[in-house]
Amino acid sequence: MSSKVASYEKKLADAIQKVFEQEGFPTLYDPARYILSLGGKRLRPLLTLMGADLFGGTPEKTINAALAIEIFHNFSLLHDDLMDRADMRRGQPTVHKKWSASHAILSGDAMVIESYRYIAKAPISILPEVLDLFTTTAMQICQGQQLDMDYEQRMDVSETEYLEMIRLKTAVLIGCSLKMGALIAGADPEEANSLYEYGINIGLAFQLKDDLLDVYGDTKTFGKKIGGDILCNKKTYLLIKALKNSGEQQKKTLLQWLSAVDFDPEEKIRYVKNIYDELNLRVITGNLIEKYYLASLDCLTSIRVSENRKKDLIEFSENLMYREK
Repeated sequence: MSSKVASYEKKLADAIQKVFEQEGFPTLYDPARYILSLGGKRLRPLLTLMGADLFGGTPEKTINAALAIEIFHNFSLLHDDLMDRADMRRGQPTVHKKWSASHAILSGDAMVIESYRYIAKAPISILPEVLDLFTTTAMQICQGQQLDMDYEQRMDVSETEYLEMIRLKTAVLIGCSLKMGALIAGADPEEANSLYEYGINIGLAFQLKDDLLDVYGDTKTFGKKIGGDILCNKKTYLLIKALKNSGEQQKKTLLQWLSAVDFDPEEKIRYVKNIYDELNLRVITGNLIEKYYLASLDCLTSIRVSENRKKDLIEFSENLMYREK
């Protein structure tokens, strides 16, 4: 990580601490402050600043848009955790567990409103474009979450459907983060769109890497228990490919575990992972991640700025490609 990116991380951390500083209504604002304080990777607001930097923009002009992105992202996590009935987020109790479901809903609503307050601080000359990008992205994320919920009830989800779902649920916010920074920095619309497509490809690679690490990661570095997606029958890329590529006996075994109600968790993880191994899904998924990684680099190549300015984003792509957490 370059010293410039490290300085951006520090600026973001300092700015996030000041969100929801207003006094009063602690039961409304404390859950929002709590989820923001848990940290996480903070990739999206960082990418907003990096997107601006690519075109000569400054963090001072871009920080409000970055905060809007981070507030909205954390709102989506807060509501996702409630819908998924998740107990933990970033190693800490989720908001609906620490407070209640009602707190999670209302505080999440407040976070959406606050994110628009920060977006509205964009330069007036590009505010309509920035607002349209942000609003379109917000609706796409809702669409992606709905697909994710719909797919829980289906056993015939295709690879194409899954990739579209993660594009909407994950990749579009990464693309939006980068393009937002580019627009505020005054980038040419065509090049801002190229940066958006870079973000889409990186976002797809990011989610697929998460799918892979959930099965093949190291608990110590991944930060959570391996096999969580297997235990809750989550329609990941690996499971979808396994159902499609498995032989008769493999598919029968898979379906038995997917329908099992009373089971030993470690045994289920072991059996499903063995089928993934037999089908070479670690390599297949890795190849798809590399495809999107290389596509992201192609998008960067088309942007007409000095190669030196692209170094941080190239390093970001490489870190994502080879990350273990």
